[in-house]
Amino acid sequence: MEIRLRLKQGLLVIAFATVSVIALLYGVSPGWFFATFLDSPIPPSVDQAHIMRAVMMLYLALGLFWLWSAFSDRYRDAGALVLCLFCGGLVLGRLVSVVVDGWPSPILVFYIVLELLMVPICLWLLRQPD
Repeated sequence: MEIRLRLKQGLLVIAFATVSVIALLYGVSPGWFFATFLDSPIPPSVDQAHIMRAVMMLYLALGLFWLWSAFSDRYRDAGALVLCLFCGGLVLGRLVSVVVDGWPSPILVFYIVLELLMVPICLWLLRQPD
């Protein structure tokens, strides 16, 4: 059982680290992110930068919850469930966008792959006792 507990903790800590890096990439300098990862020669508008920074803080808040829940017996499963819902919601939205809008930039395709992988991993871990 100890290994299952460590797997849940590890997943939540990795999720915290990953989403924190992504959040900071989005929000610290939205113009740099647009130019570097989205191949956009046009800097983001004030509204786009505002959205990127709001998403940054949302991701950081969720990431901190996952880090905290990794070490909380009471909230560990809740953290894994929220991670599953977060990744599932994002990937469904991205897949709708692929169908409606076409394929996005390579970084966003990479996000699709990561999020698709996370959902079954989270579900499997949620079914495991600590």
